[in-house]
Order: sequence, then C-alpha cells, then structure tokens
Amino acid sequence: MHRILSTQLQAHTGRTVRLAGWVHRRRLLKSVAFLILRDRTGLAQIVVPQGKQLPPEETVIEVTGTVVANPVAPGGAEIVEPTVTALAEPAAPLPFDLYRPELTAALPVQLDHAPLALRHPQRRNAFRLSAEVVAGFRRTLDGLGFTEIHTPKVVGSATESGANVFALDYFGRPAYLAQSPQFYKQMMVGVFERVYEVGPAFRAEPHDTGRHLAQYTSLDAELGFITDHRDVMAVVREAVAAMSTVDVPEEIPAIHFADALALMGADPGEPDLAPAHERWLGEWVRREHGSEFLFVTGYPMVKRPFYTYPQPDRPAYSNSFDLLFRGLEVATGGQRLHRHGDYVAALAARGERVDESYLETFRYGIPPHGGFAIGLERFVARLVGAANVRQTTLFPRDRRRLTP
Repeated sequence: MHRILSTQLQAHTGRTVRLAGWVHRRRLLKSVAFLILRDRTGLAQIVVPQGKQLPPEETVIEVTGTVVANPVAPGGAEIVEPTVTALAEPAAPLPFDLYRPELTAALPVQLDHAPLALRHPQRRNAFRLSAEVVAGFRRTLDGLGFTEIHTPKVVGSATESGANVFALDYFGRPAYLAQSPQFYKQMMVGVFERVYEVGPAFRAEPHDTGRHLAQYTSLDAELGFITDHRDVMAVVREAVAAMSTVDVPEEIPAIHFADALALMGADPGEPDLAPAHERWLGEWVRREHGSEFLFVTGYPMVKRPFYTYPQPDRPAYSNSFDLLFRGLEVATGGQRLHRHGDYVAALAARGERVDESYLETFRYGIPPHGGFAIGLERFVARLVGAANVRQTTLFPRDRRRLTP
C-alpha cells in the first residue's frame, strides 16, 4: 500500500490508506481520542478508540485506516479504525509546544533547539517562501540571458579591504572566507557577459543586531555592456518583482543620497544612512509614492568599495545604489570601474592592494559593467514581517552562536 499525504485524504474517501508523519497533537475526550498527524503537506485527523495508548507528540508514526468524510476535520476527511505504528522510539519531552498557532518560546530558546523549532508550520513556511524567492531570482535572470556560476569561498585576499573578514590557515598560507563573489563575478563578465550566483557570504560582523549575520545567503549578479548603474537597477527591479509577494512598481522610486539627507534634515556630511534614516525613508516612499521599495542612489565614494564608478558630474558621489524594502536595505549595487588604469589609480589613492590575478583581468578588455547583491535572509524577513533575520535563517551564525 503506497503512502498518501494528508492533503490527499478527501480524494480517498471510503478506502483504506496509509499515512506517515509526526504526532502533531493528542486530544483526549471521554469516549474517543484524536491524534493529529503532520506531514510535509499539512495535518490529518485520526480517530482512536478510548483506551488506546497514544505515542507522545513528535513521535514518527505510520497509520493505516479507512477514510471517512468529516467537514470539521482538517481537509474535510479523517481516518477511522486506525492501526498506529511507531517508526522510531517515542519522542523525548518537548521544550515547547509545536501544536500552538505561534511558538511562545523566546527566540534564543528556539535557536538552541532549531531542529525542533523549524518543524513549526510558521517557521517552516518562511523557508518554503525563501525557496520560492530564490526560484524567482533564478527564473528571472535565466530569462534575461544570465549564466549561473559557482565561485570559491576560500580566497587569497579580502574583497572589501581587510575589515570584517574571517582569516584561515590554508596549508600554511593566509586565506579568507569570501565576503562576496565580487571579483569572480567581474572576471566572468569577460567570459559570459551576464552571470549570477546564489551562495554563502561571510562577514566577521561585530554587531549584535536583528539585521546582521556572520554568514548569510547572497543573491549576486553582474552584467556587462551597461550605460550606467540605472541599467543594473532595471535588472534588480525585474528580479525583486519575481521574488516578492507584494506589488513592485513598474519603476521603483529613486532618490539621490544627498537629496535624501536634505529631505530628512540630516547632516549633509553624513557618509551613510543609519537604520533610522532607512526607516524614515521607507515611511516616506510609502506615503508619497505608495511603494514598499525605494532606490537610494549616489552614495559617497568614501563609503563604497574601490571598484565603484564615480558619478561623472559629481565625483564625490558614486554610480551606486541601495534598495530599501519596507525601510531596510536589502540590496546594494552599482556600476564598476572597467579600465585597468582606473583600478591602479583607485587602489593607490586608498592605499589598498588586491590579488594580481583580479587586477590582470582588466588588461584584457572588460566592458562597462555593474552588478548587485541581495541578502536573502533580510529580504525574506521583510516579506514575512520578521523583526530579526535569525527568524529567516535556518542555523544562524553570529558573534555568539556557532551551534547547532
């Protein structure tokens, strides 16, 4: 007898079927007991005669029985005359209940018991949505002629100076966990013109906030033969429209960094936006433009990496952007330098060095290009209304957490 899933019960009314899953809840009444089974698709109700011993919550079981219609049961059907068989030893007592609509345990407790907490439908559904977000990203870029690549995560030099990197001993030589695939993306523009990657990024973040992680999933893209950063922003718009469950304007509103500071009455010498600035701008664009999204362009060059292209008419500012989603930066990008001489000058001005194999790339003809990166966990957190990116990260890594 083949196993069916809980959502298929009603289609098998009157037949004997086999289900398998976890004991989600036990409900004991005077004359009858109900066992709620959970599988990957949902819940199924099992009617058990009084007196039968029921396995504890989260025990893995198999149930065979007859399907009968019941409009008040999950899915409009239930199992009667069941045979319940445990497929593993009885589950240990739980640190918190999973059958309640919301997990009441504090987030640190949930993270300590992540393999269990992630079974809760509310937590699990966020990661199903995350998978759909990535699928939408891939589908869009595939349709725009991009090629998916997979780049090294152990590298010989830092991508964005020496700050916030994890150092490694690589067979007696210094190495680092990659902060991003930036250098490799640019190299591959010279091969495929348009590339993207979905992979981990590592930042030795000293922050304990709801928006920072030491490891996160980055959705990266790079494209050649652009006019300026606005061509990159157009691709970002197409990607987030396919990734989002909210309306994305045909043209996302944009504001220059200097104009944003003036609008908020902030110090015009500010080199970057603080979280409070992002929240203010999120409320402003929703109120004034009816949009959940806002591009902030033209960040000061002092706050952008050395490979960023300066704004031609205002060289103190850059051809770069951040995308704010509901008042939080979820993506960053811009136009890159593409001439070898410009790289040499930019590195000298900042007193920085990079791996020669990267710099050599620009001796052999790289077109005007640009790209972006979207933080998956932040983006999904905004979609589901989570206040902390740890709620949308399977096993978070931060300053204090290395397990599970």
